[in-house]
Amino acid sequence: MGRTVGRRGQPLKGRACCPSGWRVERGHHEPVGSGAGPDGTESWERRLLQLAAAGLESRPWDPGFLEAGLRQCERITATRSRTFHLASSLLPAPKRRAMRVLYAFCRRVDDAVDASPDPGRALAELRSQLTGADVGPPDPVLAAWGLVRRQYLIPAVYVEQLLDGVARDLEISRYPRFEALAEYCYGVAATVGLMAMHIIGYSGPEAIPYAVRLGIALQLTNILRDVGEDWDRGRLYLPLDELAAFGLGERDVAAGRVDDRWRCFMRFQVTRTRALYRAALPGIRYLHPDGRLAVAAAAELYRGILDAIEASGYDVFRRRAHLSFLAKVSRLPAIWWRVRRGSYWSARDRRSLGG
Repeated sequence: MGRTVGRRGQPLKGRACCPSGWRVERGHHEPVGSGAGPDGTESWERRLLQLAAAGLESRPWDPGFLEAGLRQCERITATRSRTFHLASSLLPAPKRRAMRVLYAFCRRVDDAVDASPDPGRALAELRSQLTGADVGPPDPVLAAWGLVRRQYLIPAVYVEQLLDGVARDLEISRYPRFEALAEYCYGVAATVGLMAMHIIGYSGPEAIPYAVRLGIALQLTNILRDVGEDWDRGRLYLPLDELAAFGLGERDVAAGRVDDRWRCFMRFQVTRTRALYRAALPGIRYLHPDGRLAVAAAAELYRGILDAIEASGYDVFRRRAHLSFLAKVSRLPAIWWRVRRGSYWSARDRRSLGG
């Protein structure tokens, strides 16, 4: 098979079995006279190369550009969230780097809405960049994020849900009931926890409800801490029906009025948020062991903001509740011990922790 033979079954030397007017060169079979192009490629090959070129990235791979993106993500995390930076420092180096890239990416998404003169356009451009479109100058943070998302197989649906959640701030500034607020919290925060879960590693779908609860608890903590700042931006994330149930309205928020009604209202909000933390923390057992301490620390340190809100008499209009660096570090040994003992998911120990 595959050989040209003579009358006696012997191969014919120096001749290829080709129809008249055809030739064989370098593995190509073409009619004589079709010829190669100026670059040496044949016509059929040029067509296939055009098809292949459609899959190339719009910008060439640049390791230096990626390294710059990783450094920028580190700086953004260190300056924009000291709590997250501290908690992520408890992860192994590769996961620590990936988590800080995730945080920086989420800041990019938030800033598209909160720090842009044209939020709608900024968010649309960001969506385009994430799909590979050559829109605007190259962003090293997005380059680093693309690498992390592919490396840890982070589902694209969570990215879309995050973008959709943040986009709500372009159209919605009030929430009539907690159910609607919880859906918003899922979009802007629980999605981040679900993405982080892929970086840390988890056992299976049983971890998802705990990640959702923790994300909502974290975002509610931010909301309670930032009532005054959000009001200055024209937004009110407190459920309107619950404000009314405590005899409060938007005028009270606008005035920054801290009275018995407000304190009772905030006490109710803090109690519910603490309950969400308690319901979320047992899920730590479903995470990879080398990531449990970091997640527990992030949850506990953010939960500590609720203590600071209480300590301020629930005045979230004139001062921003926070834990000092010393207060954060001083809590870490107890958190480490609870993770080591499995106290967050042990029924006996959870009762002692108020779970």
